[in-house]
Amino acid sequence: MNNPFDYTPDAACQEAFRQLTATLESLRNSSRAEDIALCRELDAGKMLGVLVATDSNGVRHTLYAFSGQLGEAGFHHNLFTGPVFDYLSPDGYFKTGEREISRRNAEIETFQNTTLSEARTRFECARKELNDEIAAFKEQCAISKKARDDQRKSGDADIETLAALTRRSQFEKAELHRLKKSVATRLEPLASRLKQAETHLAMLKERRRTDSEALQQWLFSNFRVLNARGESMSLSEIFADTPMRIPPSGAGECCAPKLLQAAYLQGLQPVAMAEYWYGKPKGGEVRMHGRHYPACRGKCLPVLTWMLQGLPVVPPLDSDNGPQAAHTPEIIYENRWFCVVDKPSGMLSVPGKGKAISLQQWLENRYGHDRLIKMAHRLDRDTSGLIVATFGEQSFKTMQSLFATRQIKKSYTAILDGDYTSRGIPRKGRITLPLSPDWFDRPRQRVDFDNGKEAVTDYEFTDTGEGRSRVTFHPLTGRTHQLRVHSASENGLGMPIAGDPLYGSDTGHAPSRLLLHARTLEFTFPLDGKSYSFESPLPF
Repeated sequence: MNNPFDYTPDAACQEAFRQLTATLESLRNSSRAEDIALCRELDAGKMLGVLVATDSNGVRHTLYAFSGQLGEAGFHHNLFTGPVFDYLSPDGYFKTGEREISRRNAEIETFQNTTLSEARTRFECARKELNDEIAAFKEQCAISKKARDDQRKSGDADIETLAALTRRSQFEKAELHRLKKSVATRLEPLASRLKQAETHLAMLKERRRTDSEALQQWLFSNFRVLNARGESMSLSEIFADTPMRIPPSGAGECCAPKLLQAAYLQGLQPVAMAEYWYGKPKGGEVRMHGRHYPACRGKCLPVLTWMLQGLPVVPPLDSDNGPQAAHTPEIIYENRWFCVVDKPSGMLSVPGKGKAISLQQWLENRYGHDRLIKMAHRLDRDTSGLIVATFGEQSFKTMQSLFATRQIKKSYTAILDGDYTSRGIPRKGRITLPLSPDWFDRPRQRVDFDNGKEAVTDYEFTDTGEGRSRVTFHPLTGRTHQLRVHSASENGLGMPIAGDPLYGSDTGHAPSRLLLHARTLEFTFPLDGKSYSFESPLPF
């Protein structure tokens, strides 16, 4: 069985997906409302999965699944397998509980807009009116005080007059105190009514929270998945030992769990599986129509780790048994402060989870740990080219400051899938797409206009040919996967970097590596005052 998190679809999966897409295309000419609704839903963007499995007689079967739900159709459509756990029955426990929570939502909204709003309005209006009354009295007192001060300063007031002025001052202060006390007394019933309303609202919200948590707990406890040994486990049990502890929304509803569960229930032996994106990208994600993608790690890794038990599964390609860097790094410059290295594609910049040696470890082995080597910045494992490592803490902080203040000029060269001229893209320009992590599918990044961090890239195309474009990038920021997302996103250039395993397209002639190379570096180093310029020749 292929590893669902790191794979290339085999011929059987590719053919199965072609048959599925052909069937879907034929439905576009249908007059049936359900077929039109299906095509509309899929065109908006959906992950589709295929599973090839054999029965006890060795006969092959193909199963199809979609992630999540399909609009009003919910979990069910005759082209696809059903859900692992169908909790959407209108009269079932979950939908009944959902309606109760919806009723509580309506109750809360009504209470906020009527009783609470009225109590708050009455209190605020009364407080303003009474505060205005206090302010008016204070203004009268200020006028009276000024008159008394002027009379005292004139020197015409006798002892009896001065005493009267003092008594008048004391009287006004006492009156102000009595007025404030009266205002507080008059406000107290309105404040009490408002406090009661706020307390009641908090109680309604707490009931809604506990009901919602209880309903989710019921769902996760009753949502049970099988493995190849025929054993069953609930989502609550599966996620209990993970950092999340609680299953995320939608766990178990992706393509892979649906396909495996259906195969196990039918007594089939899974042979190969693949997931493909169909339609437009959603929510800032970079997805290409018809391209295969690995299962998401946030929701699916714990679930599939359980469901695949009992099946022989191929190790992930990025494991210690997977491909490593094609050649060793090359140090092209060094001094007492730093060194500049030409990193090969396939090598991590810093240590990862596996045992494959990273560039930092390679440098430590070369120079010794006493040099306190740190990477001043990073390149993706699949990206080749120039990278700076520092010796000692002072040099590291200085170099990081240069990167943070954009005093280091960098350029990258990449080959993109697509002809920029035919797409009508300007020869040069700037891309400003904020990025954030796809938390349920790390290490992928997504375009996020609401909460993403600023990411700015200048680009200039230099050549085209055979359906590809050569481009020079000048990143002004250094976000994770910045150039890869800015290239592939339809909001950016709309042409992925050739060979990109995360954001690329299936072109049929994908290169063996990501065609992205960190080509030049320029900066002035404050600790020695010298200007530096480095260039690495393209390896592709």
